[in-house]
Amino acid sequence: MVNKALLIGLVSTLLFSFDAISQVVPQNVMIFEESEGSYPPCEPSIWIDPSDPSKVVAAAVLDHVAVSSDSGKTWERSNLTSRFGVYGDPCIISDEKGRFYYFHLSDPEGKGWASNALLDRIVVQRMKRFGKRWNKGWSIGLEAPKDQDKEWAVWDPINQRLIVTWTQFDAYGSKAENCESNILYSTSKNGKRWTDPVDISTIPGNCIDNSGTNEGAVPSVLINGDACVAWSLDGNIHFASIADRDPKNPIVTETIAVKGEANWTFDIPGLGRANGMPITVVDHSDGPHRGSIYINWADQRNGEDDTDVWVVRSEDNGQTWSAPIRVNDDSQGSHQFFTWMAIDQSTGYLYTVFYDRRHYNNEQTDVVLATSKDEGLTWENRVISESPFTPEEGIFFGDYNNISAANGVIRPIWTRYENGKLSVWTALIQE
Repeated sequence: MVNKALLIGLVSTLLFSFDAISQVVPQNVMIFEESEGSYPPCEPSIWIDPSDPSKVVAAAVLDHVAVSSDSGKTWERSNLTSRFGVYGDPCIISDEKGRFYYFHLSDPEGKGWASNALLDRIVVQRMKRFGKRWNKGWSIGLEAPKDQDKEWAVWDPINQRLIVTWTQFDAYGSKAENCESNILYSTSKNGKRWTDPVDISTIPGNCIDNSGTNEGAVPSVLINGDACVAWSLDGNIHFASIADRDPKNPIVTETIAVKGEANWTFDIPGLGRANGMPITVVDHSDGPHRGSIYINWADQRNGEDDTDVWVVRSEDNGQTWSAPIRVNDDSQGSHQFFTWMAIDQSTGYLYTVFYDRRHYNNEQTDVVLATSKDEGLTWENRVISESPFTPEEGIFFGDYNNISAANGVIRPIWTRYENGKLSVWTALIQE
């Protein structure tokens, strides 16, 4: 005879388990999709307004932009225009008043690579009112004929200013031995007027756009108000703090945060281009780890068939650094790549998003979110994409994905390829 109580208990357990599994993957929302006559979206950026997490802005190569007034559930899409052109590398941030800024590369003649003026400056545009049009754009770092590339920005809550860092090439893509790449730095109180750019990298890189190039500068702010930023060069990750009470004579202190084995360019099957450029964040929360600095990147120190995501931290303003901590918690032998990290300043929790192939023996790819609530010492990994996708080597995925976190609202953003089209997605995650 069947034990009814046991049977009921078993069924209840199975239903509970099924429900728990079904809740593991959060709802995915498509923001952009490739369409005829428009550049395929990739290399996305996203930002949550910390003062009002219902307001979210997203962007993607070349000129895609979207706004959401319901924390990313629905989106209004448009294409950005600028007096200096729009040519990708989108970076979206906001200040503490909720004003959104869109940083990007320039194409003033609208001819792309057919123009010598391409990449002649960094451009920033400010949204006039949330959901309304952007201004025509302001210029940063014009120094023709040099090329300005790979910018990123942050709002400095202590000094009430914008900070932007980027790579300046003497000539992008040149193999000439005397061609240099350097990391530049500039600030602004309003987005319109910017300080003269300062070269903060002590060692020049090449102009080839490989691991011998100075790249990956993502700025942040120390709790004493100094700016800081990390970048990669020849397998090392450099870190600099910038004390610029006198903007004309900033004091730059540079150290090596990660020595060797951190080459930012590498090969991933199915992708024509992949990288593991570093991302820097600082804990400004009131939690126990306030002041800690974190750098996140990916590399192949464990072999060409084993790309991993890493983080290091510093508790003394970058003077010393921890040993690298592995973020992906799988066994060795698979690829994790295109990482980006954010910190929720309301809690000090760290969130890292990356592509992941641990569950497959081919080029199928998931998107994983890793969370750390203990200063990056341990990480909980979970798949957040509703289904895997398979990239094709001839399809350009850009150089990064992105993630934003504020007041328990987490919004990763990534590029997906399916049915011959690129699209950009987010996941609705609430802590």
